[in-house]
Amino acid sequence: MSLAKPVDQTDHVLGPDDAPVTLVEYGDFQCPHCRAAHFYLKNVLATMGDDVRFVFRHVPLTQIHPMAQAAAEAAEAAGAQGRFWPMHDAIYENQDLLGPQLLARLGVRLGLDMQRFSDDMQSHRYLPKVREDFMSAVRSGAAGTPSYFINGEPYEGSYDDEALIEALRFAAQAHAPHATRPQQGTRPRAH
Repeated sequence: MSLAKPVDQTDHVLGPDDAPVTLVEYGDFQCPHCRAAHFYLKNVLATMGDDVRFVFRHVPLTQIHPMAQAAAEAAEAAGAQGRFWPMHDAIYENQDLLGPQLLARLGVRLGLDMQRFSDDMQSHRYLPKVREDFMSAVRSGAAGTPSYFINGEPYEGSYDDEALIEALRFAAQAHAPHATRPQQGTRPRAH
């Protein structure tokens, strides 16, 4: 399967729109594998620079991670105040303390309008966005967290920085204007 929902204006994006490679992550803020991947991704994004556009989408696996949905909603509420990425990073960096008190402390630390943040959290204002991301993961065949898609195709390799950088560079090369295009009906896949 490939990415069911193209990247659009509802997504949280780091990097230029015209980057040769788009990396979409379906992640869960309470997943220990996503936390490990988060630190690898910092190096991946720094290494790849403007050659990659990174998109994060929510897949809170609430049956095993009871705080994942609240964390996703908190990130969205922070995003409504222009602070999605700082909240995203802060949640992963403090994952072992994840709870309502941490989310509130992070909101204060990030300088959010706390009345608005609290209202958004209590009303579950951004739950529809989180559910939309979750359903796009299901339709895309994302099998767990983290799940990655490189230029719309599933990435099945390791999420460590070396493996991801290699796959992203391969995808960027395949996207380059001078690259040999695959025969019609075939698609290069990153593994």
